[in-house]
Amino acid sequence: MLPGETVMSVTSKYLDAWEGFWREAPDEAGAVLWDAEPALTAARHLAHFAARIDHPDLPLVDLGCGNGTQTRYLAARYARVTGVDLSLAAVEHARSQDPDGEARFEQLDATDPKAVQALHDRLGDANVYVRGVLHQCEPADRQPLADAVATLLGRDGRAFVVELAEAAKPVLMGLAQSPQGPPPKLRPVFAHGIAPGEVSDAALVRHFTEAGLRVVAEGELPLVTTEYTPDGRRIELPSRWLVLARPASDGAGAH
Repeated sequence: MLPGETVMSVTSKYLDAWEGFWREAPDEAGAVLWDAEPALTAARHLAHFAARIDHPDLPLVDLGCGNGTQTRYLAARYARVTGVDLSLAAVEHARSQDPDGEARFEQLDATDPKAVQALHDRLGDANVYVRGVLHQCEPADRQPLADAVATLLGRDGRAFVVELAEAAKPVLMGLAQSPQGPPPKLRPVFAHGIAPGEVSDAALVRHFTEAGLRVVAEGELPLVTTEYTPDGRRIELPSRWLVLARPASDGAGAH
């Protein structure tokens, strides 16, 4: 960072929205819309990610860990796993649901480059897992978050990013505008002023390319939720996944 450069961080309004959401969120498994069981989420993602991790012995960071459901699954498969989230209330949920301390959890504003760099300084290069975070960010926070992923990877880490595809927009709009109103687990999201935004497929790649990363592999998967339609079908949202790494020619050091 250059002398006099402004440090950008997430807005207090956005932080307050997530704190309010997680303070009111129940502790029961599956009570939150995106808190699907790991067999339907992280396990499917690792099927594409695990074989593409060059250094599986590196620490693994679950960026935007929420209540830690996926983090605990990852911690059963990797030696050093840290879940980080903007919301302290989310981190407290995660810690309470991990009494054996399988993973480490801490609060992190991933749009604050100094805080992200400090985490990299403590962990060293890390592999990073990011599930459905960018579309929940304010547009101005998306590039700083992509930059944070690059910082955490350093030279040797790899990232798995899964994000809603453009095709998810009409599905979400249909749910929000249903004559019966939004599904029960979607209502608290809206009630706290958290409005999922659209990240185009091209913009998703562009954010990480501008952060200095290259796409190693990509594909499509449904983002499984814990909510069901009135006729009993589980709601799944179209999503895209990316495996990201530093260009092979890059030298050592963080972004």
